[in-house]
Amino acid sequence: MSTSDRILLLLHIGFAIFTLGPLTAATMSTPRYIRKRNVVVVRYLHRTTQIYGIGTLGIFLIGLGLAKGDLAEVWLTVSMTLFVVALVLLLIVERDQRKAVHLLEVAAAEAAPAAVPVRPAAAKEAKEPEEPEEPGETGEAVGGATEAEAPAAGPAADTGEIAQVERGRLAAMSGVVALIWLVILALMVWNG
Repeated sequence: MSTSDRILLLLHIGFAIFTLGPLTAATMSTPRYIRKRNVVVVRYLHRTTQIYGIGTLGIFLIGLGLAKGDLAEVWLTVSMTLFVVALVLLLIVERDQRKAVHLLEVAAAEAAPAAVPVRPAAAKEAKEPEEPEEPGETGEAVGGATEAEAPAAGPAADTGEIAQVERGRLAAMSGVVALIWLVILALMVWNG
């Protein structure tokens, strides 16, 4: 193996370590933060997937340079095919992350106006009631609960899952992509 081949191999392995690790971590942790409805983290993981997904192209291109046009080897053809399949799946993962971010933002925007303002306790104590008040006039619900304790109506009270379909697809596809990376690794180790 020549010095230039060793440098290419070093770059190939370096790109694999520093792009596939963060990419896999970002895609596999996205469903958890969708479930927690943390739009900031999901947006960050989406951006991380985009950046490291583009970085994985370096692995493919350097691998082509290492093959030196000798693509007749079955293991190289299988590895490149699996890599292209993984990239297509990553495009689907990226699309689902983008859609999940949008759905979480819409849900947060709908929930914001539904929040019921609660009167400060100081203002309530300062007011001297002149007449006995009817239940519900001072922010008291008929059952004795205040507005803050009463269940909120509308989208905020909806316990349904947001982006449930995207979350399931993200979990499945990111697991398949991680398995593809492991199969490619096994092919490289046994045949390289």
